[in-house]
Amino acid sequence: MNHFHTLYTPQDCAVVFIDHQPQMTFGVANIDRAMLINNVVLLAKVAREFGVPAILTGVETEAFSGYLWPQLLDVFSGQAVIERSSMNAWDDAGFRQAIEATGKKNILLTGLWTEVCVTWPTLSMLAEGYHIYVVEDCCGATSTAAQDAALSRMVQAGAVRLTTIAALLEWQRDWAHREHYDALMGLLREHAGAYGSGVEYAYTMVHHASQTAKLPQVVRKSS
Repeated sequence: MNHFHTLYTPQDCAVVFIDHQPQMTFGVANIDRAMLINNVVLLAKVAREFGVPAILTGVETEAFSGYLWPQLLDVFSGQAVIERSSMNAWDDAGFRQAIEATGKKNILLTGLWTEVCVTWPTLSMLAEGYHIYVVEDCCGATSTAAQDAALSRMVQAGAVRLTTIAALLEWQRDWAHREHYDALMGLLREHAGAYGSGVEYAYTMVHHASQTAKLPQVVRKSS
C-alpha cells in the first residue's frame, strides 16, 4: 500500500532533531522562537513517552553553532549527540548509521534551518526509500518565504507536512488506549497552548478533577 494512505505508529517510526542550536535559532524568522522551542520539547517528550527512537545531531557545535538546546538535551539525558560538519546530515556517516540502526522507514524530521538542514537530508533520504514527515512547526527558517519554498520543494519530492499536535496524536490514535493517556494529557496541559487549556478545563470543570496538588498554596497575611 502507498505510504500516503497509511498512518504511522510508535513502533514503525523514528524522530530526528537536527541543529536545534543557539546560533541557528538566532536566524529563525518564520515562527516565534519561544513557540518553536516549546513545540520541539513537546514532540521530544511525547516521543520519549511512546518509546519512539530519537536521533539528535548538531553541526559545528564548538566552532560556530553552540550546544543543542538544554531543554531538548534534558528530555534525552545522556544520549549522544551526533556531531557533524556537513550541512546535509545524510552526508555524515554517523548520522546515516544512526538512522539505519533504528530499522525504521518512517522518519519524523525536525530542524534548523528548514531551507537547508531539513530540506537537504529530506531529499537524500527520500531518494534512499525513506518516508519523511516534516514536522514544520518544529522547524525554523530564515524567513517565511524560505519556509514556504522549502516545504514546497520537499512535498514535490514526496515528503509529508505535519504539525506538532497532529504528529504526536498519530502515536496515540485511540483514546481507549490507556497506557500513555495520563502522561500524554499531562504533557499537553503543560505545552499544548489552547489545546492544553481545553484539556485542563475538561479535567477540572467537566470531570471535577482536583487541582490541589498542582496549585501553590496562597498564604494570606493577617491584618
